[in-house]
Amino acid sequence: MTLSPNPAEVDEVRQEEAPRGKRRRKKPAIRWLTYFLLLPLVSLATIAFGCVSLVCGLWDRSGRQQHAIAHVWAKVLVMLSLSRVELIGREKLHLHEVAVYASNHLSYYDTPVLFATLPFQFRIMAKQSLWKIPFIGWYLHRSGQVAVDQSSSRSAVTSLSRGVAALKAGLPLVIFPEGGRAADGQTQAFLSGCAFMAIKAGVPLVPLTLVGTYELLPIHTLYLNPCPLKIVVGDPISTAGMTTRDADALTQRLFETIRETYREHHDGSAR
Repeated sequence: MTLSPNPAEVDEVRQEEAPRGKRRRKKPAIRWLTYFLLLPLVSLATIAFGCVSLVCGLWDRSGRQQHAIAHVWAKVLVMLSLSRVELIGREKLHLHEVAVYASNHLSYYDTPVLFATLPFQFRIMAKQSLWKIPFIGWYLHRSGQVAVDQSSSRSAVTSLSRGVAALKAGLPLVIFPEGGRAADGQTQAFLSGCAFMAIKAGVPLVPLTLVGTYELLPIHTLYLNPCPLKIVVGDPISTAGMTTRDADALTQRLFETIRETYREHHDGSAR
């Protein structure tokens, strides 16, 4: 015996499937828009601002002018992504003059989103391999960013020492403690370097949670999917009275904070 479908259920299924169909029809359009317009403009902007930054680097030893140029470059890239960034918890960014800001890492767009949105000068810690990329690497070197060399334990410790020196010089530090982009959009285990540096420099550790950048530009893709983006600033975690033996516990606390914040805001966006 065959059962006739309930007309109401059929209508409900059609209503649910219609948006998916629309999204599928839109995807080729945004791919072609990305390939032939957005990515070329991103490349041109990176080259142009990189050249200006290099010229400023001839006299700008403080890195302030180069950071301002990077801020404008990042604003342009966010504009080209056709996405809007919401900064949640902005007031927490001004509680401490110097801190280690630790963020989850979802996409190549994470760095532009942070540079475009965070309202202060900072230095980033990034893989040393990025220093080999034309324009990007030149900017990183000239503007005093901190390279992370993980080829050996000794090199890693030297990299952390450079980060501590930047903090003690009065410069906030932004770092991705996962060490690389998340392959599936979920928060991966953190390395303890950010906690180590915060403790050694005697500065707070501030959680930053990025939401939406994975959907904007997932790993191993070359086209953009415009969507709402968020940076959620967490409560600063004091390192007063801690020693480097507390680095692992502090790292775990940071990881749990960012993971739960991501779930809360990502699931909320999905609804």
